Amino acid sequence: QVQLVESGGGLVQAGGSLRLSCAASGRTFSTYVMGWFRQAPGKERDGVAAINWSGGSTYYADSVKGRFTISRDNAKNTVYLQMNSLKPEDTAVYYCAARYSSTVYPKSDPSWYDSWGQGTQVTVSS
Repeated sequence: QVQLVESGGGLVQAGGSLRLSCAASGRTFSTYVMGWFRQAPGKERDGVAAINWSGGSTYYADSVKGRFTISRDNAKNTVYLQMNSLKPEDTAVYYCAARYSSTVYPKSDPSWYDSWGQGTQVTVSS
């Protein structure tokens, strides 16, 4: 497993932007599929975006397509989530997750991932 630490959350007005970062420990970051998930109070944890080991394949939830962008810098052991045009319904705790895998297609199911960060709060005010 890998240790993950998220940062970049905060309070933003609707229409604003935030960039989340997830720093990973270890020397094999480039072999991990990385995902971003979010969980609002009283709701299940849902997949937001995911990226395969090379960055060549990504997944986005329909609710964030065209607004969020996932990327990774394997030299810095970091994955990012650029969030633009934020809406109040994007308010949630955002989690970074990882799994060692060479799969081409990143997964959106949280149960597939085996390493998780502690989460970072994103609050979008109307």
